[in-house]
Amino acid sequence: MSDRPLTAGEKALWRKFIETVEPLDHGRVKRIESLPVARERVQDAGSITAEYFGGQPGKAVPLRDQKPVPTRHGLDGGWDRRLAKGIIQPDVTIDLHGYSLSSAHGRLDSALELSIAAGHRAILLITGKARSDEERSRAGGRGAIRSAISDWLAASRHASRIATVRSAHPRHGGAGALYIILRRPR
Repeated sequence: MSDRPLTAGEKALWRKFIETVEPLDHGRVKRIESLPVARERVQDAGSITAEYFGGQPGKAVPLRDQKPVPTRHGLDGGWDRRLAKGIIQPDVTIDLHGYSLSSAHGRLDSALELSIAAGHRAILLITGKARSDEERSRAGGRGAIRSAISDWLAASRHASRIATVRSAHPRHGGAGALYIILRRPR
C-alpha cells in the first residue's frame, strides 16, 4: 500500500465501504480516517519566462525590422549532414500538441528563452503534421500552429539567436516537427 494521501472521492468511498463491514481492529480504521486528503492540483499560472527567474524580458521585434528566419543558411556542412541523417540529438524537445494558438506561442517563447539561457544549440519543435489534401480543401490549409511558426520565429525577440530552422528527420517526427538551431553565444 502506498503512502500517498487519499483523494476526497477515495476517502468517501472508503467510509461507505467500512460502514458495511465489521472491523476487526478499530485502531486501523482511525488511522485511515486520519490520513490527509490530497489537495487539488494547482493550475498553470502562465508561461515560465526570464521574469519568473528574476531576469529581464526581451522586447519583440517591430514589424518593419523583422527578417525571415533562415532555412538553408547559417550552418556549416557538418551540421547539414547530421541534420539530414537524423543523427543530431536535440538538447530539448518542445511539444505544442494540445495547445491553443496563444498558449502555444507563449510556450514557444518561454522555451526559447530558457534554452538560450541554458546554452542549448538544437531544439526539436513538435508542431503536428500538415493536413491532408482533403482536409486542406475543407479547412483551408495546414494546421494553425504549424502555419504560424515561421511568423512567430521571425517576430520573436529571440530571432537574432536562431541560426536556422529545418524540417526534422523522420526519426524525430518528420513532417510534424522542426529543428531550431540556435547560434553560439558570442
